[in-house]
Amino acid sequence: MSEPTRRHADPVELPLSFEPEPTPVEGCAGCVGLADVRDRARAGGDMTTVTDCNVYLRRHPEGH
Repeated sequence: MSEPTRRHADPVELPLSFEPEPTPVEGCAGCVGLADVRDRARAGGDMTTVTDCNVYLRRHPEGH
């Protein structure tokens, strides 16, 4: 049996990337609705909903 490690491993550094927020597709009611919800959520400090709307907007163009 091997001896356990007595020291902590070095921390893992993950890359931090900032992608621009997705923009709604002109003329698409679904995109405009998600952007409106995102704007209201941001104004209310609800960053979880802002993030969710961004994910839905990024996935939504697959339906266009």
